[in-house]
Amino acid sequence: MSTSPLLSLPRAVAAEAPDAGVAAHYGDPLREQRRLEAGEGFVDLSHHDVVRVSGPDRLSWLHSLSTQHLTNLEPHEATTTLVLSPKGHIEHALYGVDDGEAFWAHVESGEGAALVAFLDKMRFMLRVEVADVGADYAIVYEARDLGDTPEDVLVRRMPYGRELFLPRERLAEYGRTHADPAGMWAYEALRVAARRPRVGQETDHRTIVHELGLIDSAVHLDKGCYRGQETVARVHNLGKPPRRLVFLHLDGTPEALPEHGAPVELDGRQVGFVTSAARHHELGPIALALVKRNTAVDAELQAGGVAATQEVVVPA
Repeated sequence: MSTSPLLSLPRAVAAEAPDAGVAAHYGDPLREQRRLEAGEGFVDLSHHDVVRVSGPDRLSWLHSLSTQHLTNLEPHEATTTLVLSPKGHIEHALYGVDDGEAFWAHVESGEGAALVAFLDKMRFMLRVEVADVGADYAIVYEARDLGDTPEDVLVRRMPYGRELFLPRERLAEYGRTHADPAGMWAYEALRVAARRPRVGQETDHRTIVHELGLIDSAVHLDKGCYRGQETVARVHNLGKPPRRLVFLHLDGTPEALPEHGAPVELDGRQVGFVTSAARHHELGPIALALVKRNTAVDAELQAGGVAATQEVVVPA
């Protein structure tokens, strides 16, 4: 993973895995949170991998391979789609947008090569080309839609901001000419507070979409067959995923936050694990966790040894 040139900005402190290569913060994480929440500033996501799929068959092909309905995707319409294992476990999340000629998506750092290898194996005789373009393009998150952008910058718009597919050679200039950089600590704290799951953090090797509440945002239930669909349909009809995502309010007494993977316990018995933890500028220490479905929704838990109360994200 290459190091972002934005780590040369004043007061930048480098992040650790899984966000190595970009800034954890620029000197004041809580202030950075508040500015992002107010719709100001940007976040360097240039450590994410970028994949481009071109060719006239690209949308129907991706439609057949992933969880989202993509055949009628309009140019510049943001979408999220998942690639599942044959047993329905989440393997990749693609945060994408089509520009009318190619489908662009960013994925977690280090996932691009595996995704491209999988897609290349599935091309057969279709008119599609798959490329890992992370060496040429970088992702930047902006907390507010600022309107027009240069023609060579693709924009992915979401309700909580927008993402730029920026030519990587212009990343350093972007950092010099835009105010209020925010680091991954601020970005992650707002993500956790918004209960938005992140593949690689809120997932393990057996996570299914229902456990994270991704049906509404990343899965289309009325489309043709795709890999893992049988599990999606069965769990949807039965309504009983084995685990569920919860939001945790953590006791603020301990100085350290629970680490990713720390056990979540009820009466001394492990019922899940912490997926993400952060310090929020208003809520204090917070976390997301995956727990067993039958864990009582009002039970007080221990998350990595820290007392925690839960809020429902995915109903039991």
